[in-house]
Amino acid sequence: MNETAFDSKSFESFKPGLTSFCYRMLGSIDDADDTVQETYIRAWQSWSSFREESSLKTWIYRIASNLCLDKLRQAKRRMLPVDLSDPAVSIIAPTETLPDSTWIWPSPHFGDNPEDVLVRKDNLQLCFIALLQTLPPRQRAVLILKDVYEWSSKQIAETLGMSSAAVNSALQRARETLDRTQLRSDEFSRMDDYPDPNLLSRYVEAFEQFDINALVALFHEEGCMSMPPFAMWIRGREDLSKFFGLTRWHCEGSKFLPVQVNGGYPALAQYMPSKEAPSVLVPWGIHVIEVKDNQVLHVQNFISAKLFSRLGLPEKIHR
Repeated sequence: MNETAFDSKSFESFKPGLTSFCYRMLGSIDDADDTVQETYIRAWQSWSSFREESSLKTWIYRIASNLCLDKLRQAKRRMLPVDLSDPAVSIIAPTETLPDSTWIWPSPHFGDNPEDVLVRKDNLQLCFIALLQTLPPRQRAVLILKDVYEWSSKQIAETLGMSSAAVNSALQRARETLDRTQLRSDEFSRMDDYPDPNLLSRYVEAFEQFDINALVALFHEEGCMSMPPFAMWIRGREDLSKFFGLTRWHCEGSKFLPVQVNGGYPALAQYMPSKEAPSVLVPWGIHVIEVKDNQVLHVQNFISAKLFSRLGLPEKIHR
């Protein structure tokens, strides 16, 4: 039996990597935070059973992995709106929303811990998180630990309670599934390149002035916009123009603050006029802008006030 006290400082050093692992597994930063907190509690409660037959890191990740797998047994697959349905045929103001548990949500930066070097933007793309959700949970865990965290098959086997042969088989099946899975979000994503700062500035200027012609002109001819938790999404300049016209009353007077999501990707936090105090602007949505040919290809406007606090943004701003 391990006689030493549970080292909470050691756990804190694992926290950024654990959070990013759980986020990839679950597709939600809130669920990831909850799971990491549960991992800490479980580790503290069962510390006496840790016999140092494996490393502390493997033991901690085993707890987190089991918690993620438990959560995913009854959970429905999270996705992005463009993967759920075709673009809207009739352009109307959206009313139908689906539960937050339907959607993948962006994440903040996970910290400057050395392990966080593994949190590269190429495997934190929203489209990659969406692809991961198509895998069975155990295959998902194997692929994340092998291809993202670069763990050995032996270490993964110890963590997930599998043989090394089973790990290699699960990894092969997971890679084959990802290779043949075609999601619209992957087609629309061009997050290999950050949006040009000048393009973002023009987007902010056109939106804050609510100059619909100038705003729509920034979009690629195949450009689209999605707005989780609304299921509806719009594609094409003509439909975007109609939609912006319909929502002018809601969006006019908005202001933006810059923010970073998913491994340092630049995004924009939209604040809209408060109904109670017109001089105060309150959180509305996080705009993640993907580009093609230096034009806006896809705006993912994640409408969630609670996401603002998780990203370290103010709860209100003034005109």
